[in-house]
This record gives sequence, structure tokens and C-alpha cells, in this order.
Amino acid sequence: MGRRNAIMICLGTTALVVLGLIMLASTSVWVETADSKYSHLIKQSRWTAIGVVLASIVACMDYRIFKKHAKFIFISSVIILILCYVPGIKHTVNGETRWIRLPVLGQFQPSEIAKLGVIIAVGAYLAHFQSETRTFKKGFIIPGILIVVPVGLIFFEKDMGTAVGLAAACFAILYIAGTRFIYLILSSISGLTLLFLAVYTNPNRWDRITSFTDMEANKLGAALQQWRSLLAFSNGGVDGLGLGNGAEKHGYLPFAHTDFIFPIIGEELGLWFTLGTVLCFVIIAVYGIGVAIYANDMFGRLLAIGLTCLIVVPSMMNIGVTTGLLPNTGLPLPFVSYGGTNLVFTLVAIGLLVSIHRRSKFDDEDNTKVSKGVTRVRL
Repeated sequence: MGRRNAIMICLGTTALVVLGLIMLASTSVWVETADSKYSHLIKQSRWTAIGVVLASIVACMDYRIFKKHAKFIFISSVIILILCYVPGIKHTVNGETRWIRLPVLGQFQPSEIAKLGVIIAVGAYLAHFQSETRTFKKGFIIPGILIVVPVGLIFFEKDMGTAVGLAAACFAILYIAGTRFIYLILSSISGLTLLFLAVYTNPNRWDRITSFTDMEANKLGAALQQWRSLLAFSNGGVDGLGLGNGAEKHGYLPFAHTDFIFPIIGEELGLWFTLGTVLCFVIIAVYGIGVAIYANDMFGRLLAIGLTCLIVVPSMMNIGVTTGLLPNTGLPLPFVSYGGTNLVFTLVAIGLLVSIHRRSKFDDEDNTKVSKGVTRVRL
């Protein structure tokens, strides 16, 4: 850890992006489109190129510039989320209004952009008032408002998975910043209670919970996706059936190229590649925390923690859903699943992590440096 943080993060990210493109070439052939049978792969390749360019630009920038414009970034994030409720702009799919359509820009998912804005804003605020983070007002109420407003807007788009992931990332930032733990525990209990009530009063969401507890009995209903994903893993076994030889993507497993691409990896490439995928996210998590540890300032530390959670928490949720450990949340697998907005801005998050790393100062392995006869110990 230390000087290798950014290298390891980039290696893990590259492996996941390449794997995603390979699996999309295998799965998207069977997705009906008006264009060519590889149209999804072509689009994903374009988004990958755009994401890499933006990530490279951000990596070369000083991340502290975002702190100066945090207020504008936060307001813009809220406005773009509000557009999901504006008739004529919002776009609803399967009862969920996660997308908007704008001239020139086309269709995209505002929550993926807003997540970065919220993390930047919350990190900038807590870094500015770091001496008062244990107070009730400036350490909990005000940052709580900064979190609740965008999380609530995302939640009522019926994008509950993204809302939970963003809330978890903000929880980590508050904890690292020094907010009193009792405040975090009480707010977490309140949030989980509201989440339960929202799910319980929504027949579709509640059906996912009840079917999750007995997937075999509901394998033709609400548990269809998770049941078929478990079949895909069992079909693949240790060595897999071979790239392109999977059966579940042939219409049996819905959304095999997006939310449920992980089971197709298991079916076609086997256990070793699924474990390798998990390992890549573990690498991003470990070395992302390493970036936070070596950050020069509080803003960099909080930003690195938040960005790492934004990537790792959704990946844990997606893997948990596809392996039958969690109820279906509808979250994609970062870097791997098909989806332009998610891919581009997750790569931008990686660029921000690299930017923080590039401006960190490292001591020797033993945390001491001898210079002109004076030993400096890293505090």
C-alpha cells in the first residue's frame, strides 16, 4: 500500500472493464435491437472511451478545485434529480423514473451524476467544519440535510438500491469525519424503518422480499431472475461452459446484459472468473482506503472514502442479489454491466481517486525519513 495505491486501483478497474466488454459481446447478441446485434457492445465501447478520457482529465486536475465549487455542484445535482419528476423530460421504465431525456444529450440517469456531486458536497462541508463535526447542528443536522434531500429524490424515483448505496457512502463519510456515533445509529434505525415501511406498502417491492425468502416456490414469479441466476452458476460450475456457450442469456434470464451479468460470467467462465471479479472489487476497496489514509487533507480523505464506497457498496449489493443473498434491488455491477451513465461516472470516480493519490506525500516503509541527520516520523 502507499505508492502502489493508484496502480492497483487502475489495474482492478481495467480488468473489470475488459471483462464487461467481453461478456457484453457474449450476452448482447441475444438482445433484440433495431440496430446491429452488436449495437450494445458498440455503445458500451464508446462510453468506455468517453469515461477513460474524462477520468484521465480528472486525474490530472487538483481534486481540491471541486471543494471550491462544492455548493454549485450540490445545487446542480439536486436540480438534475428534480428533472426526473418533470413531465416531458422524465422517462419511465418498468414503473421506475430513473432516466431523463434532453435534446442533444439524449437519455441518461441523473442519479449516477448526482452521487458524485453529493459525495463532493458532503466531504467539502465536513472538511470545512472539521473542528465542529461532533456538534449536533454542524456535525449532524446540516450534513444530514445535504444527504437526505438527494437521497430522498432518488428514493422516490423508485431507485431504492441507488438511494441505499449513496446513503451508505455518506454514512461512512460522517463516521470518518467524526460525527457522534449515537447520531449515526439513531439516524440509521430511522432510515431502515422508513425503508421497511416504503417497501411494505409497495406491493411490487414487498413481493420481491417475500419471494426472496422462498425462491423455489416463486421461481416463475417475482423470484424468476434470482432463481435463473442460481441455475446459471450451477451450470457453469468451476470451469464454466466456455465463452458464448451459456444458455441462460437466451431469454431465460431477464436483463442478463445489465443487472444479472454476473451469473453469466459464472455460467460461461466458471468459478475462477467470478472469484476474480470479486477480487478486483476487493482490490479497489483496499487500495481506495489506502488513498484515503495517505491523503494530504481532510477533504481528500473524506472524498476518497466516499468514492470507494460508491463503487464497492453497489458491487456488493449486485453480487449479493445475483447469488441469492439479498432481495432484488435492480443495481448494475459497476464497470461490468451495460449502461453508459453508470460506466462513465464510475470511471470519473476512479479518476478522482487517482487525483487524490497523485497529490499525496509518502514516507518510507517504516514511516520515517532521515534527512540531513534529522529523523521525521509520520504522524
